[in-house]
Amino acid sequence: MPKKGGVHTLEFLLGFNGHVHRYAGGYWLKFEITKVDANDGKPHGLDYSFTLHGPDNRRLIGFDNAHSVPAKGARFKKRPKAMDHWHRTETDEGRPYAFKDAETLIIDFFDEVERVLTEHGIPFEVVEVTEGDRP
Repeated sequence: MPKKGGVHTLEFLLGFNGHVHRYAGGYWLKFEITKVDANDGKPHGLDYSFTLHGPDNRRLIGFDNAHSVPAKGARFKKRPKAMDHWHRTETDEGRPYAFKDAETLIIDFFDEVERVLTEHGIPFEVVEVTEGDRP
């Protein structure tokens, strides 16, 4: 389990599960996060997918641990056992993400969301929060 921020931060993060945050211009975030038994791929005991989508519903960035990705820098580096990774752009196949704790995960994700929204001229200001899938 994540250490920094303790149980309160983890429970706060788990509270995002199923939420959709909408921004101006049709941009939106989707949060999926649940507790699972810790294993080599998910040593922190979390299964998660946080994604930012454009008005056309294409994923622009994402942080998840649904599958492993190759280590960056050399073709012959071993894949990390932990499956945490992130997609910096819509075409990025994924790069390893060094999961530290729940607090750092949510900060890192929102930092990237702010970067992309700013690049698209969209204010980093949630206009609506709902639960469930985007219609």
